[in-house]
Amino acid sequence: MLKTVQQALFSTGLQNPTFTKEGNEQGADYETRSYRAARWASTTLSGMHLDAALSGGFRRLFSYIQGNNHNKVKVAMTAPVTCRVDPGAGPACESHFTVSFFLPEECQDNPPAPSDPDVFVENRKEFTAYVRTYSGFSNEKMKREELLKLLESLQRDGAPHVEQPFYAAGYDSPFKLTNRRNEVWVLKRDLLP
Repeated sequence: MLKTVQQALFSTGLQNPTFTKEGNEQGADYETRSYRAARWASTTLSGMHLDAALSGGFRRLFSYIQGNNHNKVKVAMTAPVTCRVDPGAGPACESHFTVSFFLPEECQDNPPAPSDPDVFVENRKEFTAYVRTYSGFSNEKMKREELLKLLESLQRDGAPHVEQPFYAAGYDSPFKLTNRRNEVWVLKRDLLP
């Protein structure tokens, strides 16, 4: 019980996906990470607002890890919660969002099948991402500002990247008040997951 309360309040003890850092000669405003192949519980949504998609997707996936699966088993919470954003074709077009929870190591080989038809197990291939980390209670405006800063840094450094899709990642419970960790990820060109 105490462990669960600590995880909820301080986001401690949560499993994270495995990655290795690549050297960054350019500077410290982002880092380059190679993530190993892994399974994630995911759900897709369409809409105009990233934060609304994150909220709706989170609820679906939280239900899955709380036992809304064919095995009726609880799955440990992990971090980060990611949201892949495939922007719409124009300013008034819906974007497509894929919200995901990393499945803990004990579920990687045999994840419980989702009961909700809108939830699926995604097999992410190995990929490399440029990552910009920032703190605070993130919102849609902050995510976009941090993404633009990361894209400017990548252009400055001539780093081979794709501008879309991009990812937003959050590591903390809404109850954690300080030392919050948020990230935006831009994929290295030629290695789309």
